[in-house]
Amino acid sequence: MFRLIRRYFTVLGRPSRYISLGVLTVAGFVAGVLFWGGFNTALELTNTEKFCIGCHEMRSNVYAELQGTIHFTNRSGVRAKCSDCHVPHNWTDKMARKMQASKEVWGKVFGTIDTPEKFAAMRRQLAENEWKRMKANDSLECRNCHEFDYMDFTRQSKRAADAHSTYLANGEKTCIDCHKGIAHRLPDMKGVH
Repeated sequence: MFRLIRRYFTVLGRPSRYISLGVLTVAGFVAGVLFWGGFNTALELTNTEKFCIGCHEMRSNVYAELQGTIHFTNRSGVRAKCSDCHVPHNWTDKMARKMQASKEVWGKVFGTIDTPEKFAAMRRQLAENEWKRMKANDSLECRNCHEFDYMDFTRQSKRAADAHSTYLANGEKTCIDCHKGIAHRLPDMKGVH
């Protein structure tokens, strides 16, 4: 038994001495494909609505609010799920967001938002974190569906058309500046103009 383990580690220590370079290359390629496929599959599973509302903090708070908005049910049948608004679509931004979100798991693990009262107490801070993130990336997640270049200002109200054509066109503002609370209830906004 000891000999078998020793031989195994000897081969692992210098594989090219015992296994041909071609076999090592093919095995490395196959291992890389399997790892990459598994990694991306796990990544996509964490982007599902089922995963997001798997904890009661999300299901009974923000998901319940989303159900009453135009992003959940509308005349066109297009529905935004959690990851559409909270996870960027392109890979590098998605990875950065996933690393950020790993910090948010602490809220679940340590129970900082596990009751409606605790969630309400943290709501403003949580919302401001999201608004700050969306402001910094020029509301990238909004723009995945709502592209400025494709807006038909003739079908918008005068106020919306004026705001969109003025503020978005010159980059003065971004979507989240005006559309806070579009999918979730606003927190207590005392002291904010």
